[in-house]
Amino acid sequence: MLVRLLYVSRATEFTTESLEAILQRARRHNAEHGITGILCYSNNIFMQLLEGSREEVNCLYSEIQRDSHHTNVQLLHYDEITEREYPGWTMGLVDIDQLNTSIILKYSEGPDFNPYANSGWMSLAMLEELAATAQVVGRG
Repeated sequence: MLVRLLYVSRATEFTTESLEAILQRARRHNAEHGITGILCYSNNIFMQLLEGSREEVNCLYSEIQRDSHHTNVQLLHYDEITEREYPGWTMGLVDIDQLNTSIILKYSEGPDFNPYANSGWMSLAMLEELAATAQVVGRG
């Protein structure tokens, strides 16, 4: 059974180099475990969507909750799916700081990226539009 999980967290001790290391590690892990997805980052806030088998996605989410690089991890959305939205992306990256704020404003109370203030459905809709309209780097 396939599932989709969307969560938000705050990064601890974050640098540009650590983002690249996180992405490389995630892409290796996800390829080995049949997980696909996309990561959005801005102002030390991560919003990540994971797709894959229920067992693998739940296991990875449990690891993320225990990871000292994350704080304030919150589940935004979890659903059983019939097909993946991002089947070719072991972990795509959207750097929200490089985007026009109009997409953020469409789904948020203000121009700042803050999924903590949005419903899960709104965060999922925002992520889907960001993925469709943004330059996503490192899809594979």
